[in-house]
Amino acid sequence: MSSDFEGYEQDFAVLTAEITGRIGKVPKLLGDEKKQLIANVEKQLEEARELLEQMELEVREIPPQSRGMYSSRMRSYKQEMGKLEADFKRSRIAYSDEVRNELLGDDGNSSENQLIKLREERAHLLDNTERLERSSRRLEAGYQIAVETATAL
Repeated sequence: MSSDFEGYEQDFAVLTAEITGRIGKVPKLLGDEKKQLIANVEKQLEEARELLEQMELEVREIPPQSRGMYSSRMRSYKQEMGKLEADFKRSRIAYSDEVRNELLGDDGNSSENQLIKLREERAHLLDNTERLERSSRRLEAGYQIAVETATAL
């Protein structure tokens, strides 16, 4: 059972990495390319949600004494999924702002737009910092499990 869970974990990691890369590209593209990328990201987000559901089903099948570790990993994955969805929403909003500016003839040099861009950059940096902290906590948890396993032997 845990091997199925680990397989789902690997699939989830690969999928979230692809989604993250594509989300970063959304604001840089225009027209049909952007629409197609948005549609692809939406499909991948749905796949990731389905993987999370499969992982939850696997966790339910694990004996209660071993379930705690898997449950904490699931919470982390759910948080990561929420973060991806928020990032995707933000990237789509940035897209609609660009279209609005294009239609209104705004050249993007106003101080208000610069302030908005600075806030977006700050939010992006905070998001990245948060993602690094989550990854560090997961690595620490994995290290602790390895240490406990080694001392139990």
